[in-house]
Amino acid sequence: MLAFAFVQRALVAAVLVGCAAPAIGTFLVQRRLSLMGDGIGHVALTGVALGFLLGTAPVLTAIVVAIAGAVAIELVREKGSTSGDVALALLFYGGIAGGVLLIGLSPGGSNATLVGYLFGSLSSVSPADLAVIVVLSVAVLGVVAVFGRELFAVCQDEEVARVQGLPVRFLNLLVAVTAAVTVTVAMRVVGLLLVSALMVVPVAAAQQLTRSFRSTLLLACGVGVLASVSGLVLAFYADVAPGASTVVLALGAFAVLSLLGRTRSPA
Repeated sequence: MLAFAFVQRALVAAVLVGCAAPAIGTFLVQRRLSLMGDGIGHVALTGVALGFLLGTAPVLTAIVVAIAGAVAIELVREKGSTSGDVALALLFYGGIAGGVLLIGLSPGGSNATLVGYLFGSLSSVSPADLAVIVVLSVAVLGVVAVFGRELFAVCQDEEVARVQGLPVRFLNLLVAVTAAVTVTVAMRVVGLLLVSALMVVPVAAAQQLTRSFRSTLLLACGVGVLASVSGLVLAFYADVAPGASTVVLALGAFAVLSLLGRTRSPA
């Protein structure tokens, strides 16, 4: 399978996405916002459809729209005018409806065109897409590396972080924007409908064996990379959607680590 250039690009993208998605997903799980990736994914679908409608690169418009949606939901959550779950529901419904509506109006796209974005596609990762994935994945991992301690403090307790003098609003927005970037990075490999699973399931799997935040993050990244690469290999040989195979393997890792967690003390 490595003889094919599109598979080589997809595998590089899988490694980057498999590491970046659980890295930011660890903070979302800590904040009990596990479904935020789903909401952003639905909004990003509108961005993809808008790209087809305007005749521009769908990935770029998806990034812009996803970031706008993530910032909006964070501001709504912060002001408390709408509960977090209701705000996420608004993103879910508005994003999917807007995407289907715009793709129907687009002369360059169809509902079939969206399948690769919804569930991932081995052959859809072009050299230009790979370049974008590399840059954005490095940016996501850079944010986690540089602001990890501050983000952890905010995720643990916003009030304590505010008393300590941390810029809570900025850090909350940083998490939201980074999550939005991660969703758009992963949509070519995993698909918009399943990207949230790659952000959450490896973290849940890692938590079965670990008790510290750092060890959870590192193990989650390892599980994410393993599931992403294995999912692409399975997709190539079994001719199935890579997003679905990746998530199924990640769930399998969760089951295995759950069993191991019951037979040994947490690390």
